[in-house]
Amino acid sequence: VQLQASGGGLVQAGDSLRLSCAISGRRFSSYTMGWFRQAPGKEREFVAAIRRGTNTYVADSVKSRFTVSRDNPKNTMYLQMNSLKPEDTAVYYCATGNAILSSMMTSRAYDYWGQGTLVTVSS
Repeated sequence: VQLQASGGGLVQAGDSLRLSCAISGRRFSSYTMGWFRQAPGKEREFVAAIRRGTNTYVADSVKSRFTVSRDNPKNTMYLQMNSLKPEDTAVYYCATGNAILSSMMTSRAYDYWGQGTLVTVSS
């Protein structure tokens, strides 16, 4: 199973970015997909997840600005990030797993991870 995250970059505060995560080697539509991020010196934190259907879950800290979606025929998940802030600066990771509702906000619920894509938001 391989995950390839892309779409990161250097942007200014207030800008938007869309991250993509392409997966291969696993039946995409059958698993929960998640986004996590890790800022320098901080622990990895949950950002968003989308389950096998279209149920989505977004962390309260970004709920008003971030949207997660998936395109099953393309085996790809997206994270639309609007109104970016400097505190959104982090490496963003995508992951896949058979995560249930009660555990999908935890890293241990996912068994495969992408390499991460860096998002830097300047003030």
